[in-house]
Amino acid sequence: MLKLLSRFHKNESGATAIEYGLLAALIGVAIIAGATSVGSNLNTKFSTIATTIQGTPAPAAAH
Repeated sequence: MLKLLSRFHKNESGATAIEYGLLAALIGVAIIAGATSVGSNLNTKFSTIATTIQGTPAPAAAH
């Protein structure tokens, strides 16, 4: 029984898996935050372009 407890105490694979899981979650949060920021900036740019296009008169039709 003592040998089993000693072996369990030395086994760190579970802790390593948890660390990798936390690291993956942190990277995921960073990616989501970055994508949200980029998406917001793109939305602003496209809105500006749409407003500019709507304010521009249409070109004369070619005959």
